[in-house]
Amino acid sequence: MSTVGRALSLLDAFSDGSASLRLTTIAARSGLPLPTTLRLARELVAWGGLERQADGSYRLGTRLWVLGGQVPCQRRLADAGRPYLRGLRTATGRAVALTSLDGDRLLIIDELDAPVSRGSHLPLHATAAGKLFLAHGPDALRQRVLSDLTRLTPYTVTAPGLLHRQFADIRGGSLAIAKEERHLGGTEIAAPVGPTGDGGPAAALSVIAPSVPAARRAVPLLAAAAAALTAHLTPSLSA
Repeated sequence: MSTVGRALSLLDAFSDGSASLRLTTIAARSGLPLPTTLRLARELVAWGGLERQADGSYRLGTRLWVLGGQVPCQRRLADAGRPYLRGLRTATGRAVALTSLDGDRLLIIDELDAPVSRGSHLPLHATAAGKLFLAHGPDALRQRVLSDLTRLTPYTVTAPGLLHRQFADIRGGSLAIAKEERHLGGTEIAAPVGPTGDGGPAAALSVIAPSVPAARRAVPLLAAAAAALTAHLTPSLSA
């Protein structure tokens, strides 16, 4: 692996949404020796890609946030979606998020009060939005994701057969929902933004509620917000 690849593997250690990590954890996740990890971490701190905290742990640096905000596609989506995200947050009183597909993971484009930060990556199989992308995405995506399923809570669905049935239900119009599958105490529901054909929607809007009944009460408001954002984005999505 090249020096650049090793440095990037340090940054990728945070892809599960961890706010901060100890050096030993970064080394374990990147598969690099501890001395190499320390050397690269110091270089990334000097560049601004990592920040070393008072307790000795590391977190992603603000330079990454600045650069990430310049990505044209995601920036346009975040700017367009923010008013709808605010409206959905006010209408439901719940945490909300705008997400997109990034490779085989879910990318948080923007959020309000959600238990994950903007720019975080989450596993597709354990999130409502991720299940939307898996349901409407290509077979190759489903095969890759379902070949390596991690149980994040006791309620994470890791049986490929059950997930395939959920995907079929979602394609048939059922609600995309994840009941405490990514973190305990949080039920997520999601609605697609943009057409669901040709590889899946452009994005997804999600509501995170403390229970299934609370999440289901937000369904009409979520659907309306997703439809409104889709209508707003339609000219750029079809361009």
